[in-house]
Amino acid sequence: MANIGFIGTGIMGLPMAQNLQKAGHHLYFSKLYKEVPKALLGNQGDMLENPREVSKVSDFIITMVPDTHNVAGVLFGDTGVATGLSKGKTVIDMSSISPTATKEFAKRINIMECDYLDAPVSGGEVGAKSATLTIMIGGPKKAVDLAMPLFEAMGKNITHIGENGDGQTCKVANQIIVALNIEAVSEALVFASKAGANPSKVREALMGGFASSKILEVHGQRMLDRTFDPGFRIRLHQKDLNLALSTGQEINAVLPNTAIAQELFNCCTANGDSDLDHSAMVTALEKMASHQLDN
Repeated sequence: MANIGFIGTGIMGLPMAQNLQKAGHHLYFSKLYKEVPKALLGNQGDMLENPREVSKVSDFIITMVPDTHNVAGVLFGDTGVATGLSKGKTVIDMSSISPTATKEFAKRINIMECDYLDAPVSGGEVGAKSATLTIMIGGPKKAVDLAMPLFEAMGKNITHIGENGDGQTCKVANQIIVALNIEAVSEALVFASKAGANPSKVREALMGGFASSKILEVHGQRMLDRTFDPGFRIRLHQKDLNLALSTGQEINAVLPNTAIAQELFNCCTANGDSDLDHSAMVTALEKMASHQLDN
């Protein structure tokens, strides 16, 4: 069993950390980043002063924080992870951040004779709790192999994509697909409902055909039930689409529908809904159609 530093115990990080503990690993947490739930502390969890102290006693250090600047602060701040590293340790960033920044972070960690893996996840809070996350990994194969028992404690669909940054690139691609699917389901259900059809029956029919998808199944039902408590917040998906659009600009890749999806999220945020689940994108289309889904 491994000694693991785990920094970032929010909606996703908390159940991921719990699943590592269920697998028998001992986890170390940092006071400096944010309050850690008491459920994680005890026989298999200790609270230390800052990321440096966590890094000193851990074989693997996992970060699961909101954005690129958060990862940079946790890793390279005055009492950051990098200040406590020693040769042979592995840093695993499971946040969703910039692929370009990830490559630079990896270089800085590699200089210290440590490995760096970018391993963002998909599957939301449900996948985190059930340990069925999809994990997309970038970095050296030897480090992936060493960390595989940790990944297997948190996820099911685990893929080594390639070099550092490739895991984050895959996650950005994932977020493009998810956003565009949410937009398509939202648009279709608003259209059907305003045309006079029962949107619940329309969803039921579509679930048996070529239009069937996990988004139609899960988020389509959320839209009909108006259950927008966050599994994945709009503001976090906005962050991911910003990564897509900015990286697209860097590499001259045109992403027209990603830009449209982002504008719909922007509409939600402008109406004070940035902390709702991303399935609440439907509310932006409802406002433009002057029509709310009626289940």
